Amino acid sequence: MTTHASSAPVPRVRRRPQWPVPAGLILLSLIPVIAGAARLTELTGGAAITAQNARFFASPVPVVTHILSVTTYSLLGAFQFLPALRGRRGWHRVAGRILAPAGLLAALSGLWMAVFYPLPPGDGPALLVLRLVFGSAMAASIVLGVVAVVRRDFVRHGAWMTRGYAIGVAAGTQALTGLPWILLVGPPDEPTRAVLLGAAWVINLAVAEYVIHRRARRTVRVPAVVPVPAAVVPVPAAVVPVPAAVVEPEPAAAVVEVAGSVPARRTLPAKRTVSGDVEAGRLDSRA
Repeated sequence: MTTHASSAPVPRVRRRPQWPVPAGLILLSLIPVIAGAARLTELTGGAAITAQNARFFASPVPVVTHILSVTTYSLLGAFQFLPALRGRRGWHRVAGRILAPAGLLAALSGLWMAVFYPLPPGDGPALLVLRLVFGSAMAASIVLGVVAVVRRDFVRHGAWMTRGYAIGVAAGTQALTGLPWILLVGPPDEPTRAVLLGAAWVINLAVAEYVIHRRARRTVRVPAVVPVPAAVVPVPAAVVPVPAAVVEPEPAAAVVEVAGSVPARRTLPAKRTVSGDVEAGRLDSRA
């Protein structure tokens, strides 16, 4: 059997850079991280007590827990969006075991502060409701993400953890939505502040949903160019006709009876026959 191989040029796949997304998330996270570090310095350095920080001095454990957990969750979580690290099962698993408790601590401590700390000047009931809603959504997303990975449903795991992270880093987006208003208009009132901070949570969740759906399309979509393996074309072997064997008929045997003796067998050609009217006397005379 003969085979013919057909080779087709395989197009080069252009890889996208992997660091822009994690770098952007780290930069976004630096805003609340720096603010948290300043708050810790204030609490440990004996700063003057004002109306803005009196609640933290009265009960420092929740705010310290919140700052440490948010810092860990936001900075370490940014590296989970790096494909080179996410593809390593060991790294992803170890980082996830740190991120899930850190995220839950950040959400629960934030809920505790929203409920039990006195409202500072500029906050109102509307902002309190938003903090309760999005803080609960963050905790629920992390819990659902953990449940999904226990069930080995990695698609849902990634989706829920992405939503939880989007809510957790909204403090950086809130600085971006509130700063232009402060620079252009001035300090916002309670309703405006609630709208600006709430818009940051909504923006982050919208981006998270876009990332989730785009990731799902990449998983389902068939690649446009599929490398074709060398084609093997079988060639049938030549069939040589074999002539049928020619069998010549054997000569017919003629039996001649001789009177008073055992019948003798004579072999005559196939086309020759003995006449039925041969007399016994003639044969005897020849004998």
